[in-house]
Amino acid sequence: MKRNFDFIVSLIFLILLFPFAILISFAIMIESKGGIFFLQERVGQSAKPFQMYKFRSMVAGADQQGPYFTAQGDPRVTRVGAFLRKTSLDELPQLLNVLKGDMSLVGPRPDVFAQRSNYTQEEWDKRTCVKPGITGLAQATIRNVGGPGQRTALDLEYVDKSSFWLDLKILLLTVKQVLFKGSH
Repeated sequence: MKRNFDFIVSLIFLILLFPFAILISFAIMIESKGGIFFLQERVGQSAKPFQMYKFRSMVAGADQQGPYFTAQGDPRVTRVGAFLRKTSLDELPQLLNVLKGDMSLVGPRPDVFAQRSNYTQEEWDKRTCVKPGITGLAQATIRNVGGPGQRTALDLEYVDKSSFWLDLKILLLTVKQVLFKGSH
């Protein structure tokens, strides 16, 4: 049921938001050189790698200029990118990841492989037993204010309590977070 829900909702949102995706693409191309999308290898279900899509929010080659975790006021973030991050529109292409089956709408955010060291083997196995999500319990409740330990605890709690109703609640809370608190 979750996969069908993910597929149908993602397809509907991709169709509805396509005009915005075109405008975002042009804004990215006009502001800075480089591709429209940022692709990065992330950890999926069963710890399998996949390419996660995002709208590019930094200058081209930013990943060679510094660490993968960006700080507040990072000079590599473009003006368009700052807006995309604040509104979470940079995540829009992840709906394609959901359609492909690499991700779900709701689940733990997909880590990069370097973050594996932040987990015990038991935590890693639990976290990767479900598909990663565009949003999750951590994003819906603490957004970007909690530390890595807090986010990990919420991700593991989601795995333990996962249900269709919890997913709906997380989706609604995420909309509230983005609209009323901003994401970055």
